[in-house]
Amino acid sequence: MSETASISTLSGDNTFSAYVARPDGQAKAAVIVIQEIFGVNAGIRQKCDKLAANGYIAIAPDLFWRLQPGIELDPDVETEFQQALGWMGKFNQDQGVRDIQATINFAREQSRGKKVGAVGYCLGGRLAFMTAARTDIDASVGYYAVGVDGLLGEKEAIANPLMLHIPTEDGFVPAEVQKVMHDALDDHTKVTLHDYEGLDHGFATEIGQRRDETAANLADSRTSAFFAEHLA
Repeated sequence: MSETASISTLSGDNTFSAYVARPDGQAKAAVIVIQEIFGVNAGIRQKCDKLAANGYIAIAPDLFWRLQPGIELDPDVETEFQQALGWMGKFNQDQGVRDIQATINFAREQSRGKKVGAVGYCLGGRLAFMTAARTDIDASVGYYAVGVDGLLGEKEAIANPLMLHIPTEDGFVPAEVQKVMHDALDDHTKVTLHDYEGLDHGFATEIGQRRDETAANLADSRTSAFFAEHLA
């Protein structure tokens, strides 16, 4: 079962929409699904639907709403890919994390106080790291997170488990950045990194040309086990 919900900002002076998918029975917990630069598109909604089928309330907030509500773009269409890069350049990530905290608050209400996790992709993977460092999220997962090397000064603020999926041939995260991430985070007691040899950015997308079925299923199985352990 899915619906569009309205979430109040932390300041309470505005609202933004979110796609919400619910399990058939009682929810195990809630998971925030953090969009790529392409908005809450069909692939992100499918991520939510899969989580709901696995027993979670899944919530994907429209984080670009201050720029333009309801952005949905296809990464396999070059003109739309370029549009997405433009939106990312205008997006206030700090404000985005505050909207994620508002979504976490909403998720706790919807799940009647159960634990809340987050999983993000691309820009959402970066935001998942920021969420782990700046909010009261119970567990976070980032897929092919971009620019984490610039956030490592916040690593000591990560108090709850964080997992990052890193494709070694990511065109947006060069090998030297991956090394910096490993050097800074491999000994962090709350952080787990998984490398995916030879894979590129977007390998776990639900829809489109970027998906690698084997690697996506492996990463998703690790995420599922991670949430089963840390959101119970």
